[in-house]
Amino acid sequence: MADSWVTFDCYGTLIDWESGVADAIAPLLPRAVDRRALAKRYIEIEASVEGERYLSYREILDRAGTALLREHGVDAPSPLLASLPSWRPFPEVTAALEELRARGHRLAILSNVDRDLLDHSIEALGQRPDLAITAEDCGSYKPAPGHWQRFLRDSGVTSASVVHVGASQYHDMRPAAALGFRTVFVDRHGEELVTAPTRVIPDLSPLRRTIAEIMPAWERA
Repeated sequence: MADSWVTFDCYGTLIDWESGVADAIAPLLPRAVDRRALAKRYIEIEASVEGERYLSYREILDRAGTALLREHGVDAPSPLLASLPSWRPFPEVTAALEELRARGHRLAILSNVDRDLLDHSIEALGQRPDLAITAEDCGSYKPAPGHWQRFLRDSGVTSASVVHVGASQYHDMRPAAALGFRTVFVDRHGEELVTAPTRVIPDLSPLRRTIAEIMPAWERA
């Protein structure tokens, strides 16, 4: 089989960042809040901070987390950098990655974090990718195209022979499709589709079968 690559976003796709953010921030707030709404607001603030100029992701966690606390009347430093190493994979993720490995697929992670932070999450996944591209490596944050361009350069393959998997239409589906990648949208929350992914799945449990549908030649190899 020629190199068959499956690339992944990490946080929201493999790692449950929403629970991680809510677990870190909610206990510091003066009253109970909707955890999903809290995480949604965090990602909005994070995207705004990332759009200003390139900063390390640890700086992003600090600025965005502190800003979120201040919106709730709390003057305290962000706890997110310290909490990120404890963020856990979604329950089905490790088995899904093992299935892809068993079929001979190569795996890559394209993530909006610093490399040392991603290393903590890779350990939690139980599967080390063949390639990892971080914002630190390319000096930009998705949805900018730098992660995919760096991946194509380092892997030596073309976008037409890769399936990209992600849980954000904004950060992953739209930019990956624009570069010619086939895409799988992991829709954990029943979102309205504003992009046109190749396939939509609710979690990673059916991923191997879904990739076989998209790339049937991979199964015959």
